[in-house]
Amino acid sequence: MSKIQQFDEAEQEGYLKIDQYNEKAVERIAEHYTDILEAIGEDPTREGLIKTPERVAKALQFLTHGYGVDPAEVLRGAMFQEEYSQMVVVKDIEVYSMCEHHMLPFFGKAHIAYIPNGHIVGLSKIPRVVDIFARRLQVQERLTNEIRDCIQETLNPAGVAVVIECKHMCMAMRGVQKQNSVTTTSAFTGAFQNDVTRSEFLRLITASLG
Repeated sequence: MSKIQQFDEAEQEGYLKIDQYNEKAVERIAEHYTDILEAIGEDPTREGLIKTPERVAKALQFLTHGYGVDPAEVLRGAMFQEEYSQMVVVKDIEVYSMCEHHMLPFFGKAHIAYIPNGHIVGLSKIPRVVDIFARRLQVQERLTNEIRDCIQETLNPAGVAVVIECKHMCMAMRGVQKQNSVTTTSAFTGAFQNDVTRSEFLRLITASLG
């Protein structure tokens, strides 16, 4: 595989690890952050802040790169016919996102399961779908539903289950300032709307293999 092909595949999957930025967007965002530094009483010309607007602009591009990737296409790129009809669970998927209300981080873990209906998907693609949706300005409730809907609509499984647990910096650093609070959201389709199946999923994501 050529380096160009590797680059294209990594970019499509949303996991490009080398620094690639839209320079026009960096310049535009950086200009605004120079104004913001002045507005909060800082001196953007002092040594420690000279490159801060540019660094923030690049960080924002990385933290929101999910807008440029199609998560359904990522799933379709690794779908395989397989006569397996039991629950597939991927748990403890790291989640890093930004609250759209305050543009402060929220982070935690996602636990996802699906019951195949003729097709399975490469296991790494499920965390990548999580990351693509998380790398957008979000609320946790919508993030949970978007992951569920993408898997359901693309794989057409017998059911999908998504549980996300996150800490929100907009609650810990400002507002009510409750540093230890955790927000849990869930979304289910198909077989997981059955109490027995849902209970099995919840047992599996809380069980320890040790």
